[in-house]
Formats: sequence, structure tokens, C-alpha cells
Amino acid sequence: MSKPLKQIHLAAHFPGVNNTTVWSDPAAGSHIEFSSFAHFARTAERAKFDFLFLAEGLRLREQGGKVYDLDVVGRPDTFTVLAALAAVTDRLGLTGTINSTFNEPYEVARQFASLDHLSGGRAAWNVVTSWDAFTGENFRRGGFLPQDERYSRAKEFLATAHELFDSWHGDEILADQATGTFLRDAKAGAFTHQGQHFDIHGRFNVPRSPQGRPVIFQAGDSDEGREFAASGADAIFSRYSTLKEGQAFYTDVKSRLARYGRRPDQLLILPAATFVLGDTDQEAAELAREVRRQQVSGATAIKHLEFVWNRDLSAYDPEGPLPDIDPLVAEEHISKGRAQVRMYRDPVAIAREWRQLAEANKWSIRDLVINTGSRQTFVGSAATVARTINDFVQADASDGFILVPHITPGGLDTFADQVVPLLQEQGVFRTDYEGTTLRDHLGLAHPDARSAGSSERAAS
Repeated sequence: MSKPLKQIHLAAHFPGVNNTTVWSDPAAGSHIEFSSFAHFARTAERAKFDFLFLAEGLRLREQGGKVYDLDVVGRPDTFTVLAALAAVTDRLGLTGTINSTFNEPYEVARQFASLDHLSGGRAAWNVVTSWDAFTGENFRRGGFLPQDERYSRAKEFLATAHELFDSWHGDEILADQATGTFLRDAKAGAFTHQGQHFDIHGRFNVPRSPQGRPVIFQAGDSDEGREFAASGADAIFSRYSTLKEGQAFYTDVKSRLARYGRRPDQLLILPAATFVLGDTDQEAAELAREVRRQQVSGATAIKHLEFVWNRDLSAYDPEGPLPDIDPLVAEEHISKGRAQVRMYRDPVAIAREWRQLAEANKWSIRDLVINTGSRQTFVGSAATVARTINDFVQADASDGFILVPHITPGGLDTFADQVVPLLQEQGVFRTDYEGTTLRDHLGLAHPDARSAGSSERAAS
């Protein structure tokens, strides 16, 4: 007996704070004007996507002491953008990345509870930590925390925020005009939290929101990050977009849920995915090669090589051979604020491997960066892409995908118009929203404050 088809979850990531987007393309628009965000969100909602996602950059990246201007390096405040989008959408979930290292639980809980009210229950929080002292310099506390302390603070931050959300049960507001009684319970919103990182008590001033709590996302790939997601997140982002790697990640994370008394369907796994569509698979492949060359200009290729070499390589020709000098291994790095530098823990070995690849394939510096960097996840005709996405989900490599187009804001339009109808025809994606909240879209239960609060405090 075959198992029933899984329903696919789809979301849209507004590109920025990364080098996926080709901002220099004539079709590209602004990353700060509201019209770009509105167009992108309306397209995602027209396609019946679960949610829109915004990443966050807390400091402009630098290379050699200068702002790195070869990709998108910043954008307006997350809450401001999402609150504005709540007014121009009706069903689309609104997910924002907010850092737990440089913020406080009361402030963040208040902002997300407010967004959930303003949007009618569509708010979600991607809980992240900050790994570098460079970013920390923008904040009063400065510095950064070691990895184990970052996740310790993040866990307590999230548990504290849940206590604040749950300080309102949802039935306290009576608003009886005849008697003049507004609150049924005069103690509504009272909270006390004492822990390693936070010692606060008072009254939470936002009543329980439509979802009870925002949906919680997590993006860490380390063992600590996976465990953090298993313990309390509703969804986890994944960077594994191949079938085999996706299945391994899926199995690992889902297997961790039981120790927290959770079922596999209580945590969704959603990899980020790029795409290039064409009328035929061959045309899409040619377009994909063109997009990669747009994403990796000669200047970008040199800057990327500097991530590994940790040297100024501006004198080198991007269409020429790799440097014959070895990378500089030092505590101080030429690139600031870029998480990619953590991938190259043994730069001398990577340089040796890259030289061998370049020699074997007769690659220039630019060719090497294009071929060893991130490639498009799904390339092909609409039919091919729809079939591949469905194959991945049915094979438990993911529960869906967060799509990242390379053009903003119109890059999502072709996917919405060509791929989504094919998924709907296959019966694996909704033809209309069946609920009003993001929890409804994701198939997640609405938490009960009275029962959830005590169990979570015990777990933390």
C-alpha cells in the first residue's frame, strides 16, 4: 500500500544580504523601495505560498576595510517592512529574522505579538545568533559569544519570549460596556523569569495574538543548531538542496524530535532553493550558465578568492590562473562580516585542491569560482522543475522549499505562473488557502497558553 502524497510547502525569500540576486541586471529593482517588497509579496500570495521570508544583515560587510559593494549588503528594518506588507496582503505569512544575541526578549516578543495582531495571525520569527565580534561592534554590549553560549542564550531567549506570549491566555479581555469592566483577570500579562541570561519580571502589554505565538523558524546547521530546532522550532531552514544530502539532513533532524516529546510532523524542513526556468531544459541550462556569470563578475571572483587566500588579490586577472602563493593563515581576516569565511577552516588545503581543479579543467579564477560556488537548485522547463520539486518532497529530502529568485522583485513571477499550476494539477499544492493564519498554512497546531507554559518551563 503506497503512502499518501505529501503536500508541498512553498515560500519566497526576498533576495538581499547575499550574492544570489543580480542587482546589476536591467530587470532588477530596488532593495529598499516599498514597491519592490509589495510586488514580491503579492506574487507570492497570488501563488498561494505559505510565507515570505526576510533575512537580516546587522552590519555592512567589508573587504580590506572597504564596504563590499558587489552584492546586496543591507536593507530596511525587518519589522517595519513586514508590518507594511501586512497591509497589502491578506493570507501570506510574514517571516522575519531577528537576532537573539543583541536583542532583549521583552522587546522582540512585543514586536512579534504586535505583528501577529496587525496581520491577523501571519507572523513568524527566524531565531538566529550572531557569530562575529565585527557585527557586535554595532551594539552597546559589543563583542560576541562563543558558540555554546550563543545557543544557551538563544534557548533561554526563546523560552522567555514564550513565557511572555503565554502570560496572556486569550480570554482576559471582557470589554463589558454595560459594567465598565475591561479585564476579566486583573493579573493578565504578569510574568517572572530568572535564569542565566535574563532576570526580568513585570507585565507583558500585548494581549494574546491570533496565533497564540508566532511560528518559530531556526536556521543553524551545526549540531547545536539542529538540536535547538528539534527542541522548540516549528520549521528549520536547510542548505542541503541535493537529494542525498537533503535526505540525510531530514532523517537526522526528524530523529531528534522524539527526545522532546514531539512528532516528526511538528517540525518542517525547508531548504532554500534557486531556480532558472526555460521553455526547454536545454534553454534553461543555457540561461543558468548566463546567470552564474552575472552573479560572478570578474571583480566578484577576485573578492571570493580573497575569502580563502586572506590577501589582497586585486592585481590578479580574474580571467587568468590562480595565485601561486599560499593563503595567509592568521587570526585577522581580510573579509569582515561574511559567514562564508568559516567554511574555509584549512585554506591551504582548499587552495591546493582548487589549483588541481583549475589545472585539470583549464579554469581561470572566474571559471573556478563559478563552478565551485553555489549553483541553481532547479534548472529546466516548468514541467521538469515541478516534477523535481515533487520528487524531492515525496522522497523525504524536504517538506518544501524556500525559493530565492535571482532578480528582484519580478523574478518570482514566472515560477508562480508556470510551475505552481503544474504542482496544483498533480494534487500536491493547494489551489487556495484553507485557513487564515500561517499555522493553518503550515499544518501546525495553535498552542494553548495554559498547558504549554508549564511544560516548556520544565523543559528549559
